[in-house]
Amino acid sequence: MKSILTSWPLWALLSACFAALTAIFAKVGVENVNSDFATFIRTIVILMAAAIMVSISGSWQEPSSVSSRSWLFLVLSGLATGASWICYFRALKLGDAARVAPIDKLSVVFVSVFAVLCLGERLTLSNWLGVIMIAGGAVLVAYRA
Repeated sequence: MKSILTSWPLWALLSACFAALTAIFAKVGVENVNSDFATFIRTIVILMAAAIMVSISGSWQEPSSVSSRSWLFLVLSGLATGASWICYFRALKLGDAARVAPIDKLSVVFVSVFAVLCLGERLTLSNWLGVIMIAGGAVLVAYRA
């Protein structure tokens, strides 16, 4: 039997829980702070946490052992993450967390579409139905009549 610690659904669920807490904590934290400066603080904390995790887990590797292709895509991912965080904190500064977070989670829809278009992944009809339901649900949660 596979260990629960190697179960991707567990880690994905934990990620979702922490992402929810991120929205709540960030909304309160950004209340009297410039959203870009708040993103800067958050980034420093994440950098320190990642450094501690690499140190504790012993997973440091020589940067030269990383291929140039991996470097390119990790840098692009980092730039996309930074842009996402800047936009997210600005949205939280301007809007309600309960309305901002569902729109942010449209990333699930975008990932599905991009994975099909860019990575050649295939989704079944029921997968596409789920994607459509996620999109509809995010719009309904964010919409204020």
